[in-house]
Amino acid sequence: MPNEERPVYLRLRDSIAAMILEGKVRDGESLPSVRSLAAEHGANPLTVAKAYQTFQDEGLVVVKRGVGMFVAQGAAERLRVAERELFLKHRWPAIAAQMRRLGLDVGDLVERALA
Repeated sequence: MPNEERPVYLRLRDSIAAMILEGKVRDGESLPSVRSLAAEHGANPLTVAKAYQTFQDEGLVVVKRGVGMFVAQGAAERLRVAERELFLKHRWPAIAAQMRRLGLDVGDLVERALA
């Protein structure tokens, strides 16, 4: 599904997940406030709060009342495992099929990535 068709809160969730997976925000560190993330992405603060809530529900962030939201200990690795599974189960089959249609193999992709 193209990114633009996904609900805004899921696109925000992807952006927050990327920050965690790329190490921009590490375990135990604070996440941007709802208001600052909303301003950065031009989104409604309630939509940002909904995106954060998904992480809270999964135990990937913890809320310290009056202080902010923080990445939970071990969240990056748990998120990486979950995102890998999601990729392999839902995205990879379509990518692999497209590669077969185009006559691409893994060697072609590795060569291009290293160029």
